Amino acid sequence: MATSWNKIIKDLNDELALLTFSHPVTTIYNPLEYAHRTHNQFIRQYGGGTKEAIFLGMNPGPYGMTQTGVPFGEISHVRDWLGITGPINRPQVEHPKRPIQGFDCPRSEISGQRLWGFFKKTFGKPESFFKRFFVVNYCPLVFMEESGKNRTPDKLPADEREALFAICDQALARIVERLQPNLIIGVGRFATDRAKAALVEHPIPIGTVLHPSPASPAANRGWAEAAEKQLKSMGLRLP
Repeated sequence: MATSWNKIIKDLNDELALLTFSHPVTTIYNPLEYAHRTHNQFIRQYGGGTKEAIFLGMNPGPYGMTQTGVPFGEISHVRDWLGITGPINRPQVEHPKRPIQGFDCPRSEISGQRLWGFFKKTFGKPESFFKRFFVVNYCPLVFMEESGKNRTPDKLPADEREALFAICDQALARIVERLQPNLIIGVGRFATDRAKAALVEHPIPIGTVLHPSPASPAANRGWAEAAEKQLKSMGLRLP
């Protein structure tokens, strides 16, 4: 029997809480904890049943999941399209340059704006998208340096990275067992590579789409068009 969502998330949080990280990381956020209300709402509304495919991101962006608790969670799409909103707590230790403002955050997560905007345009209603697909992040933690600069998981020291990846690999494998997808779609190369490493014992196809980050020149030239082409090349049927 597949592990419940509640246990997957609880075990993931318990194991992540035992990890320590060294300089230059000075502050760590876990939105699965302080934004648990909205994350649980996302799971309850859209994470049921089995899925045709899972879109897999890296880790929370500063103005997306970090603020809303939803993967790639650009505020307007989470609130107005997904219909998810609510109070967001604050982490125990908060970086002064990276405050948690929840749905009052004035900044927009461009990656999430592009990703959810594409799904909205393509599928119309969120129920039409989530009937077939789901979206998760490989790692739920946000790493910040003293300056407030974001530090991605792949830039951690080898021993810290390996300990983190072992926990996240296990959680991803359990999510796959829960949702029984036919395909994993890594959003960007990192997520694709981690899926391949984590799911060695799960014979499941793994594809990739261009990451919608504004730091990507290719994404800035037309991410939606590129993503649609890549998805169709995997054999996915789009409306």
